[in-house]
Amino acid sequence: MNFNRIKIKTLIITVIIVSGNIYSQSYQKTDSGLKFSAGNLNFELKLYGENMVRIIKYPVGKSFEKNSLSVIKKEQKTKFSVSESKNIISLRTNDLNILIDAKSGKITYKSSSGKELLKEVESNFKPFNDAGNQTYSVSQSFQLEKDEPIYGLGILQNGKMSQRNTDVKMIQNNTWDFVPFFQSVKGYGIFWDNYSPTQFTDKPDKTSFSSEVGESVDYYFIYGKNADGVVAGMRNLTGKVPMIPLWTYGFWQSKERYKSQDELVDVVKKYRDLKVPLDGIIQDWQYWGNNYQWNAMDFISPDFPDAKKMIQNIHDMNAHLSVSIWSSFGPMTNPYREMDKKGMLFNFKTWPESGREVWPPDMNYPSGVRVYDAYNPEARDIYWKYLNKGVFSLGVDTWWMDSTEPDHLSQRPEDLDTKTYLGSFRKVRNAYPLVAVGGVYDHQRETTSDKRVFILTRSAFAGQQRYGANTWSGDINSSWESLRNQVPAGLNFSLTGNPNFNSDIGGFFGGVYKRNGGPQNKMFQELYVRWLQYGTFTPMMRSHGTDVPREIYQFGQKGDVVYDVIEKFIKLRYSLLPYIYSASWDVSKNNSSFLRALSMDFSSDRKTWDINNEYLFGKSFLVAPILNPQYTPEKFIKTDENQGWDKKEESKESSLSNIDFTQNKTVKVYLPSGADWFDFWTNEKFNGGQEIDKTVNLQSIPLYVKAGSIIPFGPDVQFATEKKWDNMTVKIYPGADSDFVLYEDEFDNYNYEKGDYTEIPFHWNEKSKTLTIDSRKGNYKGMIEKRNFNLILPNDQEKSVSYSGKKVTVNFK
Repeated sequence: MNFNRIKIKTLIITVIIVSGNIYSQSYQKTDSGLKFSAGNLNFELKLYGENMVRIIKYPVGKSFEKNSLSVIKKEQKTKFSVSESKNIISLRTNDLNILIDAKSGKITYKSSSGKELLKEVESNFKPFNDAGNQTYSVSQSFQLEKDEPIYGLGILQNGKMSQRNTDVKMIQNNTWDFVPFFQSVKGYGIFWDNYSPTQFTDKPDKTSFSSEVGESVDYYFIYGKNADGVVAGMRNLTGKVPMIPLWTYGFWQSKERYKSQDELVDVVKKYRDLKVPLDGIIQDWQYWGNNYQWNAMDFISPDFPDAKKMIQNIHDMNAHLSVSIWSSFGPMTNPYREMDKKGMLFNFKTWPESGREVWPPDMNYPSGVRVYDAYNPEARDIYWKYLNKGVFSLGVDTWWMDSTEPDHLSQRPEDLDTKTYLGSFRKVRNAYPLVAVGGVYDHQRETTSDKRVFILTRSAFAGQQRYGANTWSGDINSSWESLRNQVPAGLNFSLTGNPNFNSDIGGFFGGVYKRNGGPQNKMFQELYVRWLQYGTFTPMMRSHGTDVPREIYQFGQKGDVVYDVIEKFIKLRYSLLPYIYSASWDVSKNNSSFLRALSMDFSSDRKTWDINNEYLFGKSFLVAPILNPQYTPEKFIKTDENQGWDKKEESKESSLSNIDFTQNKTVKVYLPSGADWFDFWTNEKFNGGQEIDKTVNLQSIPLYVKAGSIIPFGPDVQFATEKKWDNMTVKIYPGADSDFVLYEDEFDNYNYEKGDYTEIPFHWNEKSKTLTIDSRKGNYKGMIEKRNFNLILPNDQEKSVSYSGKKVTVNFK
């Protein structure tokens, strides 16, 4: 090893002397960075821009090449300088100063002004036999400041906002989705580009990623200066977010499961009869028949005798259908037969284990269901061939990709030796959802541009935001503890660069409430309503679960408190569609985020750094969902996804009577400093930097709008595109200068990528108390040429203005 090192150093020195320098140096400058050796390792630093660098370390005497599954950006020629003094190599760009100890190889990251951001502690390589391939287990550790919060890592059900003092094995499962990325309140992020099972550990002395398999230490340092900048860097590295259809931001109804096409269509009809808005209905598993036909991606079940007619009926009611598709196939399906012949199916245990629909699984009748090799491009072709033929060609609108982690029940170490198209399953384990979801997205994009891809998926990995996917948090319990966990889970996931998150409204496993009145159980009603209120302010508002039905009419009728509050928040969601869709454009165009941890916008207020029960939805709404019961006792439920399927009868709860959901309660809310805040319900104004007491009942939650906000509101509709936005209410919340861009396009195709869209910029000038609506930018077929804006201030000042695309100024002095 040392001999090789001497040879490499000699070669580097020779190159430098030949080029005319009269001194030796310990590095070789390249077009995008530099190379050097220290100890027994080769080092490469590759710039991906002035604020982003890739670090590669691998043993001397070895070569290293890698095609990243997550990263799509290439290193680029960037203006930088390199110098060396007293064994410290300094690489400088306009944004970064990277200091390298030439003897130890340890790297320290500083801003251009000299502020220390992060420093390495150590790298480790241990020989590892990966299914017969001699490679390494690799780790890299860093030193963080004592009180420095970090965020990210994926969807974690640990209830934490800052992930300091976290120690977690990162291997995809049903309810924990892992992205080996974290970012700091100091404005930098680290992406550990490794797909094998990885231990993330944060201790006072070091923070580390340790992966079971890797030919190299391979990570990216992103300096975004703030949270939005880090998210933008991660998206620039791993893929931008495409627009998804407007209707996907409406209300979705689902359950495990609608058992016939008549039942499915009838749900949509009931919503229309009740005049409660609805845009999406989901058909869960077994429209294909029995477990031996698992995921046939075809309507084989006799309970779905005319799928084309069913879909047409749903479309005739201006609703959309999503169907469940899986990462596995039963032995009596065409995809199984074709893939099996080509060696494209794995042999580890997956779900469902039995061919009979019983619990516990009857292993006298094994299902034979097997997961497919989504890493194989030909297998992804076959997957789409059957999906297109059996389902997409009938008019199904979107995909509910279940078990994309995928389900791996036995978790035997030898299962990870399974051969995939890209090597052992161990080597690429955590990237399975990325390639599985990406395969469907890419194929649908190749098939048509007239219909945007939208995928609801149970698992995610770095880069998945580029595939039109929204990740839900898996089969979680119907408990207050689970609801509390969803808020920081979604925020941390968003801080990895994945903006689209949702959870089963009401929680998935509701069995504990089934015998005790189901949707009439007061304990479940309170939990469901609070979850639905939270879900109103997430990127997807989707009601779903097992054992207890969730349709609005299950909770009573108009005039009943619970029914009325469900209807109220569904309608509030629809009124916010112009705001939400414009926020979606901000996400796609400007790398923004829907779910915003308070530290994103108020990092100078240290009190926001670890708040796990409030957040911003878009850049204007401060949401403080009610996450604890106020009227009923709390019941903790502890199950995993296997125990949750056990349908044994629960003990009967003592009945709850005299519950008055209209009774007022008080909750505490923290309003961040750096802004003033308006109560959304009352328009009362509060100074930031204080905790206040807010009076609520079941029909409200603490909801505030940041002073210096412009919010457009849409019409009262039954589905997202029922009425044009030609007569809109726009609320102006003064107190600071503010801007808002109202975005519109054709709502469900890719013409926006060709420039077919409009932007209408609004600007509020606080000093002059004037609102300027600037000239419309862009155009598209069918755009609104003339419209009215009804402008309202919190003091009830109101003015109406006609707008035909030319600049208009309105004075409120």
